[in-house]
Amino acid sequence: MSDIKNTLKNAGHKIAEGAEQAKEWVKEKTGLNNNCGPAKSVSDIQPHMEVISSCGCKMGKVDHLEGNAIKLTKNDSPDGQHHFVPVGWVTRVDEHVHLSKNAVDTQKEWKVDATSCGCA
Repeated sequence: MSDIKNTLKNAGHKIAEGAEQAKEWVKEKTGLNNNCGPAKSVSDIQPHMEVISSCGCKMGKVDHLEGNAIKLTKNDSPDGQHHFVPVGWVTRVDEHVHLSKNAVDTQKEWKVDATSCGCA
């Protein structure tokens, strides 16, 4: 019986170790490491901040805020156009703007102007 307990205990330690490694990998890939500085609010969004989807993909850079929408620069856009995302999609702001939507949903739902996304 003690062999089973030891095996389970060792398995638990290996799972915890793997989870910690996965957490560190996600932090590294999404820029969520500990040196991001203090959390900020939507009002701290500045031009040229990177906008990051929930899955860690770069969606573009902030051009400026327009009403309650973030206007993304067209230079970083896949189609060379400005796109708008509602500030309601923002989960947090640090050195980046982090969105609650993944990259696919963000691209499906972003708009060509602040009015059409109901953000103006």
